[in-house]
Amino acid sequence: MPTITKIESIIRKDRLLKSGDRIIIGVSGGPDSLALLFILNSLKVEYGLSLCVAHLNHQLRKEAKADLMFVKNISKKLGLPFISYEVNINKLAKKGSIEEVAREERLKFLFKAAKKFRADKIALGHTRDDQAETVLMRILRGTGLYGLRGILPKREIDGFTIIRPLVEIDRNSINDYLRQIKVKPRIDSSNSEDIYFRNRIRNKLLPLLKKDYNGNIKQILSDMAENAGFDYDYLFNIASLSMKELGIRRKGRNLMFHIDKFKKLHSAIQRMIIRSLLHDIIGSMRKLNFRHWKELEDLILNRPSGSIVDLPHQIKASKNKNQIIISLRNA
Repeated sequence: MPTITKIESIIRKDRLLKSGDRIIIGVSGGPDSLALLFILNSLKVEYGLSLCVAHLNHQLRKEAKADLMFVKNISKKLGLPFISYEVNINKLAKKGSIEEVAREERLKFLFKAAKKFRADKIALGHTRDDQAETVLMRILRGTGLYGLRGILPKREIDGFTIIRPLVEIDRNSINDYLRQIKVKPRIDSSNSEDIYFRNRIRNKLLPLLKKDYNGNIKQILSDMAENAGFDYDYLFNIASLSMKELGIRRKGRNLMFHIDKFKKLHSAIQRMIIRSLLHDIIGSMRKLNFRHWKELEDLILNRPSGSIVDLPHQIKASKNKNQIIISLRNA
């Protein structure tokens, strides 16, 4: 199936577009985001789309300025509005991960660009290769069903809809498409360097797994993510129904629920409910690990009244005779 035809099928299947959408497209200038830009532009008339190109200069490489001008010129040729911003990732990441800080800054920028353009959606160019890398990274770091879902084709974050129409398309198909339309992308020289965790997965581990264990490893990991997504959605729906029976009360950024009713639920549903409650308070779950989940479970199921568990993001979980209270320590 030709790439563009397959992507249109994915768009319909996952309901990624609707008539009249206003969309911010995150474009780095690399193959994936550039292909996304041209594909959405080719669908602009059919769907009545309003498109805007957004580019963040991370100031990480000497080619960064040239990348910015490349994307700006492409946008001009296509007659699309262009929004850009510069941020010094190295400076911001002095005490943390460059990969993590760069991801957070990209999202901040895209959200600001979406507000400025009054966009309904933000489109990103993640591919099936990115999906395989992400799932494998999460397995190695430790994850549950939530993390195994990998990169979702559509997701709501902070009131914005993020769509990824290429997430089922492999990188070779993307490169073939760009050759067909005679567009030459920018190439990020840092992708070949093994200084980042994702790069080591991409350049060393995945090729090893493909060569010595399973020649179809990327598709296998992508399929696993899709299956995990279905399972997670099913459990989440059950958990949502169960939450209504827990007598959950909210006071500011504090949440309270009855212990006895909670104990009667299956442990998978218990964890799903806790995840949902914590997400309501802090949004991000990235710093919570398996040890934290076990501490919370021990508090709820075993520890005496008056016990407290401190968690990342300034979260405090406390227990009295009848209920669990989850709150922020500085709230």
